Amino acid sequence: MRIIHGFNKELAHEIRKFPYCKWNIENRWWTIPYAEKFIQELKLLSENLQLNFLFEEEPTRLKLSRISRYDVPNYRICPIEYIEKLKVLRYSEQTIRTYKTQFEEFINYYHKFDISKIDENQIKCYLRYLVTERKVSTCYQNQAINAIKFYYERILGGQRKAYYIDRPRREKTLPTVLSEEEIISILNSIENIKHKATIMTIYSAGLRISEAISLKINDIDSKRMQIRIEQSKGKKDRYTLLSVRTLEILRKYYQNYRPKIWLFEGQIGKQYSTRSIQNILKMAVSNTSIKKHVTVHTLRHSFATHLLENGTDLRYIQNLLGHESSRTTEIYTHITTKGFDQIKSPLDKLTI
Repeated sequence: MRIIHGFNKELAHEIRKFPYCKWNIENRWWTIPYAEKFIQELKLLSENLQLNFLFEEEPTRLKLSRISRYDVPNYRICPIEYIEKLKVLRYSEQTIRTYKTQFEEFINYYHKFDISKIDENQIKCYLRYLVTERKVSTCYQNQAINAIKFYYERILGGQRKAYYIDRPRREKTLPTVLSEEEIISILNSIENIKHKATIMTIYSAGLRISEAISLKINDIDSKRMQIRIEQSKGKKDRYTLLSVRTLEILRKYYQNYRPKIWLFEGQIGKQYSTRSIQNILKMAVSNTSIKKHVTVHTLRHSFATHLLENGTDLRYIQNLLGHESSRTTEIYTHITTKGFDQIKSPLDKLTI
């Protein structure tokens, strides 16, 4: 809470008595912790000194939304040569969508400028806008940098550059993980065999949602009890586990639905949509007593954590998940609670 006042020696003397009081020499104001009690004390102090008291709250700065076609006149779409170049370089469909979205936001931020003439200072200003005004995550910010660099370096053939800008510290958050009991309650709440087969496959193999919808019938190897994942994140193939119980439910599902190409097919033989799978899980969780924020990716995190807790070597888990670096897999060592029951809090040793 800031206290701004004209020169008054007696007032300054009293303000110094507030806890954690600090004088800002540059802006020439006092700061103290915000509390209703302190506001009333300041009000009473002002009355005693025959001063006018005015309390104002600064408006909350809300996170700005992404620029849309309704925000700017003549909204510009991503250049066709940009999309074609991404396809030629065999970027994934998801990456193409991300780059397209990011680059369109950038060129419409400078909708009055020729795209090819936007300079480095303008790029830095835009990146600063994303941080300070849009309040985007560091991941979103890095995607924006990559999308912009791709145009100026790959399309226009410019020199490779690094755009330096003050970034917030990267968020170090631990993913949500379900217990084995919570996994059981989710699966037991699903009655439709196709829906159950989908969720069981994702959890039992530690799949990303994009990998699940891209599975083909021939990717299920029941002889070797493996599932083949083709051209996943980073354009890599890998094998992961095929659970015995998952194979049983998949066989029942196949007999009922007879998919042709994709393991999980939607209408008229097309790939199952990510939205459909998300809705299946959302409905299943709502039918349980689980209060955690659960997404399809939570199943993948839970798969890895449960393997680790059951004694599986971290290197095998890394291969099953398709992680490039072991550091990515090591996050699960921070999540597991195995062994917590053997640790006693120091409070329990105290005589209270």
